[in-house]
Amino acid sequence: MANKFGIRVENIVASASLGVEVPLEKIVSKMEGMEYEPEQFPGLVYRMTDPKAAALIFGSGKIVCTGARSLDDVKEVFRKVVLIVKKSGAKVPKEYKFQVENIVSSAKLESKLNLDDIAFNLENSEYEPEQFPGLVYRMTEPKVAFLLFGSGKIVITGARSVKDVNTAVEKVSRKLKAIGAFKKETPESIEEDRKKEAKIASKKAAKEAAAAAAGKK
Repeated sequence: MANKFGIRVENIVASASLGVEVPLEKIVSKMEGMEYEPEQFPGLVYRMTDPKAAALIFGSGKIVCTGARSLDDVKEVFRKVVLIVKKSGAKVPKEYKFQVENIVSSAKLESKLNLDDIAFNLENSEYEPEQFPGLVYRMTEPKVAFLLFGSGKIVITGARSVKDVNTAVEKVSRKLKAIGAFKKETPESIEEDRKKEAKIASKKAAKEAAAAAAGKK
């Protein structure tokens, strides 16, 4: 999908329950591309190449799809898993429903952002540049979380539909405009950004050096 913000779905997590017990040991013995180590994780991991995604299959009949980039891919993942479960001898119901748990998307706003201004003027935002270069903003309607970066790039998590992603990005863009968070590029602002990034990088390097030194003792 694409629009003026270049919104792109990066990952869809969805789940379904077949309501029947699934013989994981039997499945993993007959299929390639599967991992099953019950001592470490109770589910079987099935990595697919077409579509490029992964399915977590549990003995209870629950299936989790992750890594898909479209709802069509999600449907195809569940179709393939259900077919495999059927071949194992489990009595799979003819109909089952899946629900989207989380859609992770990325987008690019019209301009660079003044994260300091956003942190000061926007409620439900958190910004600790020495810990992480992005600002976290939590929106209540639709209920999503944003990672906002000074470059204007944003990451959206927590959405349950693509429509919610579109609505949230439009809404956050209006909010940022209203508080004057979009930066006007000038030679002075570019130099200021460069100094700020250098300062953050320097502090991060100092912390890593201190941690490395402590580890050698």
